[in-house]
Amino acid sequence: MTIYKVFFFTFGYLKKKDLSKKIGQRVIELRMKKGWNQADLGRALGKDRQAVEKIENGKVNATIYTLYEIAKVLEISLTTLLDIK
Repeated sequence: MTIYKVFFFTFGYLKKKDLSKKIGQRVIELRMKKGWNQADLGRALGKDRQAVEKIENGKVNATIYTLYEIAKVLEISLTTLLDIK
């Protein structure tokens, strides 16, 4: 199954901005579950707090590799990260 089909079946049809916001909300949820603030996540990723803030607010379209890195430092699977409702 292609990544497009996985995204389509998981998310249905969402506009890019809406998808970015939903993924950002999921990052916030999982980051807070770990007890981290934005600066903690930024340090673990080798990015600054502002970069994390932009991802969480859906202001940037995070690459699949950036999402993979986030999942890795949060010690979850990429599938778990992308499990949005």
